[in-house]
Amino acid sequence: MITLSGNTIYLRALEPEDLDFIYTIENNESVWEVSNTQTPYSRFLIRQYLKNAHQDIYEAKQLRLAICQQETGETIGLIDIFDFDPKNNRAGVGLVIGSQSHRNKGIGSEALALVIQYSFQQLQLHQLYANIGSDNEISLQLFTKFGFQKIGIKKDWNRVNNVYKDELLYQLIQ
Repeated sequence: MITLSGNTIYLRALEPEDLDFIYTIENNESVWEVSNTQTPYSRFLIRQYLKNAHQDIYEAKQLRLAICQQETGETIGLIDIFDFDPKNNRAGVGLVIGSQSHRNKGIGSEALALVIQYSFQQLQLHQLYANIGSDNEISLQLFTKFGFQKIGIKKDWNRVNNVYKDELLYQLIQ
């Protein structure tokens, strides 16, 4: 898919071979705060999820794509279009880069640019939104860089280690 190919990365549909990578991401407690996860996922559940990953976005209301390096093909992250609402032409977007060694290298920016373009051109969406923890400075900078604007604050929205944190709602309208 040329639409989902950038300079250093490309985005692709999930494959059964992604099981170990997704298992590692979903069970990494350090990212649970951004993914609203509270319990570990078994390989069985992830395998079941991958069996249904072929579903069309109109059926599943979600599209999860692997972020891969152009040079090596290595999977280094995931980017999701979720809560897809074709009636109102909107969806949420979120991403995670798997290891610290791949972060702060422009991978998230390139992946987000590809998904924004895909969402507005191929899916004909009118808007994208992102839910970002108020203390997640890297994500706030990333989404702001692409024109997402803060439109709301959900006070004490998420409880993390018995501390309530605000979640910010960012929106990009085409």
